[in-house]
Amino acid sequence: MVDDSTPTRPPARSRTRTWAVVAAACTGQFLVVLDVSVVNVALPSMRTDLGLSAPGLQWVVNAYSIAFAGFMLLGGRAADIYGRKRMFLTGLGLFTAASLAGGFAQEGWQLLAARAGQGLGAAVLSPATLTILTAAVPEGPARTRAIGTWMAVGAGGGAAGGLIGGVLTDTLSWRWVLLVNVPIGVLVIAGAAVWLAEGRAGDRRRVDLLGAVLVTAGLAATAYGIVQTEASGWTSAATLVPLLGGLALLGIFVLVESRAAAPLMPLRVLGVRAVSAANVSMLLLGSATFCMWYFMTVYAQNVLGYTPLEAGFALVPSSAAVFIGAKAAPSIMARTGAKPLAVAGALVAAAGFGWQSTMGVDGSYLTSVCLPGVLMMAGAGLASTPLATLATSGAAPGDAGLVSGLVNTSRTMGGALGLAVLSTVAAARTAGSTGTAEITAGYALAFRTSAVVLVAGAVMMLLWLPGSRTKKRGSGRPVARAEGPAGGSTDEPAPALHSPEA
Repeated sequence: MVDDSTPTRPPARSRTRTWAVVAAACTGQFLVVLDVSVVNVALPSMRTDLGLSAPGLQWVVNAYSIAFAGFMLLGGRAADIYGRKRMFLTGLGLFTAASLAGGFAQEGWQLLAARAGQGLGAAVLSPATLTILTAAVPEGPARTRAIGTWMAVGAGGGAAGGLIGGVLTDTLSWRWVLLVNVPIGVLVIAGAAVWLAEGRAGDRRRVDLLGAVLVTAGLAATAYGIVQTEASGWTSAATLVPLLGGLALLGIFVLVESRAAAPLMPLRVLGVRAVSAANVSMLLLGSATFCMWYFMTVYAQNVLGYTPLEAGFALVPSSAAVFIGAKAAPSIMARTGAKPLAVAGALVAAAGFGWQSTMGVDGSYLTSVCLPGVLMMAGAGLASTPLATLATSGAAPGDAGLVSGLVNTSRTMGGALGLAVLSTVAAARTAGSTGTAEITAGYALAFRTSAVVLVAGAVMMLLWLPGSRTKKRGSGRPVARAEGPAGGSTDEPAPALHSPEA
């Protein structure tokens, strides 16, 4: 029988502890996502100070993103096996130490190594933040709000990167875009050590280190091969060797995972329609939208003549839009369902990218930066929450960290590959010219390509994502939930659904 009695209100101390846990998880996620974009406005200063090449600047971004994406599945599985609190503290500790090393880097390779170290720490930290949050907040509306907050804070971290990076670079030094993580990391580690309770799925199997190395090396080699096309073309050995080698490594990864006794990514989880469809959608969304912050900051500085601080302030409306979109998504999703909102969000973002592709050398702030940026990021924020909640639906307790890691892996892997591809698209249009008209035309083509990807993604979501239905009042019949831990429903006939154990 269903218990319809009014639930007992949790004690005030319990509620305080719960939201302290949510705050720690959200702060960790904010730092992780912030460091994807915070370096963008500091890239020219880094190049001058450390003598980095143009491809080297791109690898300041991608060294972090690729290590983050490649090892995130390992981080998710480690949280399930060794404990959420332990992995949260380990990941945040590594992230903080690497930030310190990067802030004091004296050579380009030292900075790139530190960024890769940050990415590794983020890969361990990020999956633990979501599993800690879902374990601390009971299933239902409260968890929906908590996940919406987590998504909004993460989105806000990426969005605020330009502003924070601009302020720190102009007022202090580019080094502080990394060093700022150190005091925050230390404070969160101290608070988490006190407030977080340990929890694990009870599975003591070994982690699949080979799988993590294969997927990371494959992704890095593939991205490197794509970047090489700018200088060498698609048919040269400098392009084909890393590109084909990377694809081969990714193929070996799939083969290893299909045969491993304790795989990093059990292929069975992709047999759940909601999980596979939402993760592919997240990959496409990330590949199209991640580049926005990179191209907009360099367009504002290199073409419109903004300072780093002005470029950061110019993107404040976009930052607010992605935060508001992600925060508003749970309440909208309760009325529309996950699938319609995801499709609508992708189309709104596509409209913004299409508008941005009309940018010119003498573009005004309102029509060439502000308004299209708001559309792009509002759409991304609206689409991210339903996709994330769909992707985590139906996760068994033993797979909670894995599926959480897979969500972020799809988004970040898409972003890393998307930046490599779209930078190549822009460079091909620019054809080596340094004139502002040619540079602007290259950026415009990259935005136009992103718009096409988003429209294609929206069509794919419409056809592949599970639809929504509402559980009837008074019915004791269980219904598969689209948002999994967050609530909502889908057409997927799941016989049993699980939420992470506290």
